[in-house]
Amino acid sequence: MKNIKIAVLGGSGRTGKYLVNQLLNEGFSIKLLLRKPENFTIKNSQIEIIKGDAIDEKSIRLLLEGCHVVMSTIGQRPGEPMVASNATKNILKTMKIYNIKRYILLAGLNIDTPFDKKSEKTILATNWMKTNYPEIQKDRQLTYDLLTECNTEWTQVRVPFIEFTDESAELLVSLEDCLGEKISAHDIADFMVKEMMNPKFIRKSPFISTI
Repeated sequence: MKNIKIAVLGGSGRTGKYLVNQLLNEGFSIKLLLRKPENFTIKNSQIEIIKGDAIDEKSIRLLLEGCHVVMSTIGQRPGEPMVASNATKNILKTMKIYNIKRYILLAGLNIDTPFDKKSEKTILATNWMKTNYPEIQKDRQLTYDLLTECNTEWTQVRVPFIEFTDESAELLVSLEDCLGEKISAHDIADFMVKEMMNPKFIRKSPFISTI
């Protein structure tokens, strides 16, 4: 397992840095797509950096070449083109070219799936996102639709409010509802790496949270 190389998108972001460090701690080699490599502060011989943008197909081809798994914590940039669905279109197309099977990505609790039984609290949070960030919401929902239409072994991890700490707590996991109101970036990274190493949610969108 440790001989596999992981393509990571969003690795310079607040949650992405936790994912990068967790992968390094587990001994994995990483290829990172960065728009501004000069600003990236994690230094490790196991990291290969590709300069580019997730919405650029050529950048994704360079990133995924020689990789075995794709992981993304990419977020929307204010005032820029919608990134989630465009990145996923490029990723899914390129995964097919390179015969890469596994794609694990991060999303918010506001994504709806046919399997949800969201509580009133989760529905309120979802509707708030739809009202206040309709374009981002639409783009993220489209990303889920793209996943369901492909043959890739994807897992879309849905999370509530993220606390950027190394604290760890007992994880609440559900395919139907977000059971807690928060989660640490450490626990997100830990879950994503464990899901890669020991898949339990292939072609599913689990909610993860803590009390």
